[in-house]
Amino acid sequence: MLGLADSVSDRAALIGAVNTVTFKQDGSIRGDNTDGYGFIQNLRQNAPDWDPRSGPALVLGAGGAARAVVSALLSEGVSELRLANRTRQRATLLADQFGAKVQVVDWNRASDAVDGATTIINTTSLGMQGQPALGINLGSAPPNATVSDLVYTPLITPFLEQAATLGLKVVDGLGMLLHQGVPGFELWFGHRPEVDEGLRMAVLDR
Repeated sequence: MLGLADSVSDRAALIGAVNTVTFKQDGSIRGDNTDGYGFIQNLRQNAPDWDPRSGPALVLGAGGAARAVVSALLSEGVSELRLANRTRQRATLLADQFGAKVQVVDWNRASDAVDGATTIINTTSLGMQGQPALGINLGSAPPNATVSDLVYTPLITPFLEQAATLGLKVVDGLGMLLHQGVPGFELWFGHRPEVDEGLRMAVLDR
């Protein structure tokens, strides 16, 4: 979709992907990426005490969703971001794009990278229904850590179950899906929807 747009927003260019398009009066197509916006709004809504500057972040995965998450976290002021991916080369390529604040961690050391991380995000498909478990030990996470999983089938993954058992703040991935649609809906229909419990329940009941 990125190649079809005549122009793209700065965040879409940085992420390298488009998920929202609008058609201008001159017939041109404008591309944007709202995944990072949706991710941050989900955290702020469901973990209102979350502070991106409270400590390092750990992002698991290096795909398109991870790219949006890394970009958003750095924009929010995270001073150190640890990035682990099953294929280290892919993580290195992503880190090279975003600069020195992003430090690549070997996948087999990802549990060690939990130590001190106050924002921990799974962007992989591990833990999704039908997929193997993530297999990351959160035992060394600080008590003020916020743990999120972009997977929302199941809504509470084994990764989030582990975090909840440890008393950490957990944020599921459904809210990101809902929030990322808000900017596009407003552009297309002239109305800004509210992401509330009613909307969540409507989606879950489908």
